[in-house]
Amino acid sequence: MRIFPILAAIAVSALMYLAIFERPMLYDMAGVATEVTPTAAEPAPAVESQVADPGLVKVVVQRSVARPLDSVVIVRGQTAAAREVAVQAETSAVVASPPLRKGATVSAGDTLCALDAGTRGAAQKEAEARRAEAESRVPEAESRVVEAEARLEEASIKFNAASKLGEGGFSSQTQIATAQAAVAAARAGLSSAEAGLNAARSGIEAAEAAVAGTQAELDRLTLKAPFAGMLESDTAELGSLLQPGSLCARVIQLDPIKLVGFVPETEVDRVTLGAQARARLAAGDRQIGGEVTFISRASDPSTRTFRIEIDVPNPDLTIRDGQTAEIAIASAGVDAHLLPQSALTLNDDGTLGVRLIDDANLVSFSPVQIVRDTPQGIWTTGLPTNANVIVLGQEYVTAGVTVDPTYRETTQ
Repeated sequence: MRIFPILAAIAVSALMYLAIFERPMLYDMAGVATEVTPTAAEPAPAVESQVADPGLVKVVVQRSVARPLDSVVIVRGQTAAAREVAVQAETSAVVASPPLRKGATVSAGDTLCALDAGTRGAAQKEAEARRAEAESRVPEAESRVVEAEARLEEASIKFNAASKLGEGGFSSQTQIATAQAAVAAARAGLSSAEAGLNAARSGIEAAEAAVAGTQAELDRLTLKAPFAGMLESDTAELGSLLQPGSLCARVIQLDPIKLVGFVPETEVDRVTLGAQARARLAAGDRQIGGEVTFISRASDPSTRTFRIEIDVPNPDLTIRDGQTAEIAIASAGVDAHLLPQSALTLNDDGTLGVRLIDDANLVSFSPVQIVRDTPQGIWTTGLPTNANVIVLGQEYVTAGVTVDPTYRETTQ
């Protein structure tokens, strides 16, 4: 017979009996005071309750104070060359100069394409000779005019004398008529001489126009850079034939470079000329800055956005044309609250806002406007300077009810 299991069972039973039924005796033996159980004659002392009204909804509230915030308008855009032009031929000729390669830097007035003159030089000399010939005719025509004026004056004197003698009966009517005819002939000669002088002068003007035309044609043979910049394409190859409108080269100016963006109509009034702007280029996460130089007065008909341009210094030409950029344009600062995004809610009308409580823990709704979204939270306007914002539990209460708030420290 196994005696040890039986003895163990008896020992455990005895210990359980003492622990349950003889606990006061054990406490007395150990010297531990026992808890006095109150009787009906001696009721237990009342303890002040720290539990709030169980009918109130518990919420978490953040005490928020408005702080000055530099307001910005965020726009996505791209870089663009300050100037870009396609230098094209204005006449037909063969290229007589070696080509310049793309990427080369040029200054204003540098020759890009020199065209063969052909017979244009001879045409200019011929025009100059005709001008000299026309100029030589002018003195002769002027002398004829002087001679005709003298004849007219002589004929007029004779006619006046004959008229006075005829009044005294000393001259016949035939003599008077002859003198009058001489005056008419002299006037006709003067008109003819003046016409010859005008023709000579017109010949000079025509010759000068021909000279100017041939000179302009010669000037068209040299295609020059209109401004300092960089070649975006090779210039025309030596020996190639250019027609009017044919491309010689494409020149772009990258210093300064422009940032081009399109601002929504709801934000365009916040952008002003001369406002400072910062941009982050998508390539390399580079930061650049400049100032607003242009704001369009007409919106894009399809997007209802307004074009803006920002000039950015680019002396080393490291910013390229067409790079994507995120642009932040400075505008007037505002007082705003930094709140957790979870604090936002909608009222029954679908208006975005937050729920507040007053000193009596009464809930109210206040619409807000989001100014900026950051990793730390959202900056909003539309609230009073000091606001108790419900940041947890706002979805379970409505305006006009009383809540049980628990305040938490703000991290602003």
